[in-house]
Amino acid sequence: MNPNDLRFTKTHEWIAADGTVGISDHAQHEITDVVFVDPPKEGKTFKAEEPACAVESVKAAFDIYAPVAGVVTAANKDVAANPALVNQSPYEKGWLYKLTMTSPSDRDKLMTHAQYQEFLKTATH
Repeated sequence: MNPNDLRFTKTHEWIAADGTVGISDHAQHEITDVVFVDPPKEGKTFKAEEPACAVESVKAAFDIYAPVAGVVTAANKDVAANPALVNQSPYEKGWLYKLTMTSPSDRDKLMTHAQYQEFLKTATH
C-alpha cells in the first residue's frame, strides 16, 4: 500500500480505506526486530484507541491500538507465522488485521502521511 493513501495515528498505527491496519515504518524501526505478533480474533469489536493486538520485539512488548472503532474481519496469519514481515514490509505484507469500521468517516479525522511526517519531527517517542 502506498503510505500516501493511508491515515496515521499518534501511536503510529496506520489504516487503509478498506480497514487494513498496521504499524508505520517509523514504528517498526523503533520497535526493532519483531519476534511475535498476537493478532486480534475475528469478530472482536474495538473502540478507537483500544489495545487490539500485541507485538513483541527483542526489546519489549508493545500494544497496537485500533485506529478507529470497528469489528475485526481478518487477522494476518502470515505475520503471526513470520513476525519479521512487520519489519520487512510494514505497508504491504506486514499488515496486522482488518476492521469493518463502525464509522468510516472517523478515518478521515486521522493524520495524512504528510501530517504524520510533520508529527514525527516534533513527537517524543
